[in-house]
Amino acid sequence: MSTRLPRKDVVIVGLGWTGSIMAYELAKAGLDVVAIERGPWRDTASDYNIATAPDELRYAVRQDIFLRPAQDTQTARNNMSQTALPIRKYGSYLPGNGVGGAGVHWNGHTWRFFPTDFNLRTHYTQKYGAGIIPEDCTVQDWPVSYDELEPHYDFFEKVCGISGKAGNIRGTIQPGGNPFEGWRSDEYPTKPLKPNLGQTMFHKAATELGLHPFPLPSANISEAYTNPYGVRLAPCTYCGFCEWFGCANYSKSSPQTCVLPVLMRQTNFEARTLCEVMKVNTTPDGKMATGVTYVDSAGREWEQPADMVLLCAYAIFNVRLLMLSNIGTQYDPVNNTGTLGRNYAYQTNAGSVGWYGKDVNFNPFAGAGSLGMMADDFNGDNFDHTGLGFIGGANIACNTTGGRPISNRPVPPGTPRWGSAWKKATVDNYGHSQGVGTQGSSMSYRDVYLDLDPTYKDRLGRPLMRMTFDFKENDLKMSRYVVDQTARIARAMGANQVTTTYKQAGWSVVPYQTTHNTGGAVMSSTPQDGVVNRYTQHWDVPNLFVSGACLFPQNAGYNPTGTVGALAYWALDAIKNQYLKNPGQPMVQA
Repeated sequence: MSTRLPRKDVVIVGLGWTGSIMAYELAKAGLDVVAIERGPWRDTASDYNIATAPDELRYAVRQDIFLRPAQDTQTARNNMSQTALPIRKYGSYLPGNGVGGAGVHWNGHTWRFFPTDFNLRTHYTQKYGAGIIPEDCTVQDWPVSYDELEPHYDFFEKVCGISGKAGNIRGTIQPGGNPFEGWRSDEYPTKPLKPNLGQTMFHKAATELGLHPFPLPSANISEAYTNPYGVRLAPCTYCGFCEWFGCANYSKSSPQTCVLPVLMRQTNFEARTLCEVMKVNTTPDGKMATGVTYVDSAGREWEQPADMVLLCAYAIFNVRLLMLSNIGTQYDPVNNTGTLGRNYAYQTNAGSVGWYGKDVNFNPFAGAGSLGMMADDFNGDNFDHTGLGFIGGANIACNTTGGRPISNRPVPPGTPRWGSAWKKATVDNYGHSQGVGTQGSSMSYRDVYLDLDPTYKDRLGRPLMRMTFDFKENDLKMSRYVVDQTARIARAMGANQVTTTYKQAGWSVVPYQTTHNTGGAVMSSTPQDGVVNRYTQHWDVPNLFVSGACLFPQNAGYNPTGTVGALAYWALDAIKNQYLKNPGQPMVQA
């Protein structure tokens, strides 16, 4: 039996990037806001101080700040003919656990999608003909354009203090930046990070090959910075403990370093941690949300009534909560009906490693999560796809994320996997290899989707989320094409030997790949094509809003966080300037 609490104006599920941003902006607008977070409170000073933060065993190996399968997990299979089995240890992707979410442990790559990513199906069919879209590929145009999101991309980057070099300011191409990017209204808030030897060699080789290298846009801040909220960030020290770690130096953009310091001063905001939302409650006719039901750490059940409900959890958790709440229509791939769970997508990553002599030392320990040099010549539709047999593309990167002592032990092919010969090889090769990788797009397909598992349940008796996913031939062909370019670049960098790894079909949940899960609750121009409208407002329940990468109809060749942040501010603009003037009503495009 639930204990009913006093009503709030807004209840937010999840206190990561979008949850903290939306909580602060709505509290600042005068609304009474509560955020409910499944994991613990996390703060830089107490959780990631300089004495304990660079602990590879604790954070990278034992995964201290990640979600545990005992809290929540998924079942997975490659196709509908298989029986899905539970993920017993997170590997392929690593959801965050606690305040800040995945924004605590991310590397900090912060991108804007290309303008053509937002009208992807129309762009490809108009340029190459309808036959270029693969059979059963369900990619679709977004209901919002790059031009509409640009001011919100700009503000999110300023909140984060992103370090980089603009390539296109209001249509004028800028030397040193990315000439393929969409127009920007301003330069990056802070200058690029200082390149390591790997980035310097990549820049020279890529330029000589006719490519257009530029510094990776980074949430590892290059210089002291104060954001629009008045929060101060410190310059990165290149310690190499970004990926899977919290930042002890206040140098990596995260909810903790960019938003929470001002949010927690709002007297009309409350955060409840170690509380798991069970479902979104609705009126008897299902047309309005009335709040949420959650369970606290003592197992007590509470009902939190609210006039607005915002789902700001990790992408697949938002989708599952909608399913558990019976909000929307579950997608059926056989009959091709319904929208909830449709258009799930991932990311297609692979690349090459170059091996060098003892006279070339890359000093990999001096790194940062987003210390990199990039080339976008084979990303999106920046290259001619005629006759290639695929759509999509990938960025090419030469990154130095940190040569940590446990996990960073590269050895060339043919090295024994253990023993004295392996130990000697790790010593001989440390600092003398450099990767050139790709991060590729992932298209959506009719038989790739999310639903509730018919067999397995969580500790609270609710069905687990079932993931049906595999890498399709379109994406594999794209990846092979771009990965071949990485080998070409590695050779031009002077490598003595190059080893290349291609993405293969048969997605496995075991090795880490990327935490960029997208889709399942996509935004769309009509209720027949998605779960929420262009303002992230649920088509069926107008006082329910959804955020995060679950909104993406397909995934581009970039990290999703920059677009997730821009969409949060886009939605907030609509909520504050349209919805609150006529609450409870669907918003329509002006």
